[in-house]
Amino acid sequence: MAITTAATRLGTEPYSESSPIELRSNWSSEDAQQVIRAVYRQVLGNDYLMASERLVSLESLLCQGSLSVREFVRAVAKSDLYKNKFLFPHFQTRVIELNFKHLLGRAPYDEAEVIEHLDRYQNEGYEADIDSYIDSEEYNLNFGDNIVPYYRGFSTQTSQKIAGFPNMFQLYRGYATSDRAQIGQKSSRLARDLAGNRVSAVIGMAGNNDGWAYQESLKGTTPGKAFARSTSDDPGRLYRIEVACMNLPRYPKVRRINRAFIVPYSELSSTLQRVQKMGGKVASITQA
Repeated sequence: MAITTAATRLGTEPYSESSPIELRSNWSSEDAQQVIRAVYRQVLGNDYLMASERLVSLESLLCQGSLSVREFVRAVAKSDLYKNKFLFPHFQTRVIELNFKHLLGRAPYDEAEVIEHLDRYQNEGYEADIDSYIDSEEYNLNFGDNIVPYYRGFSTQTSQKIAGFPNMFQLYRGYATSDRAQIGQKSSRLARDLAGNRVSAVIGMAGNNDGWAYQESLKGTTPGKAFARSTSDDPGRLYRIEVACMNLPRYPKVRRINRAFIVPYSELSSTLQRVQKMGGKVASITQA
């Protein structure tokens, strides 16, 4: 059964059709290789892994039975490979978001969880913080020693807060995307909402333009023109219109964007009509 009634549109269908990967007793070398591939995909955020980057010595220990799946996950998360991909290039709040996603299979529920890991990282170091995820009761109950972590945040489950569902869609951008190749780049996805004690909007997957919610640009700027008309000289009241899923002239129909416009009251009605003709969805109208 699908995780949600819109599993296909939200990009979660591959997970509703698969079972957790576990290294059971009497496992074969083929089973071990399947686990290794699954750990790389999950812990490295589906990032492309070159043959020269593989952690061969750790793989050998797992195949020999000297490492459990849990310890293999721990070693990958503490490796220079993981640090170079996720720790060093990103601000710490983004690293914590990714650690939650990669190691616990969910998004942070609230700002308190992020602050807890920030404090541990600063006072005890990176490796102690990684241990806190993998040695947690949550990890033990859901994955134990032999199950590869997987995304759990797509549905309401026992001991999970409902806020984890919309928050997860800020971090998960589709089955074929990588955590190092997203529109949001290196910025935190949840910091603003968590700090304001707000629940994030559910944002459609990459490549799917149906049902997108409004997302501000990385620069957070709004143009001083609406449909090529300057608003700087208008003496009346100005309004900010946030528009999602709009086609701009001369752009392919498959490319839909989010934009914010500032318009005077006298142009408000005509602007909304033009947005509607271009397939846009008005997310909000506020006084500028």
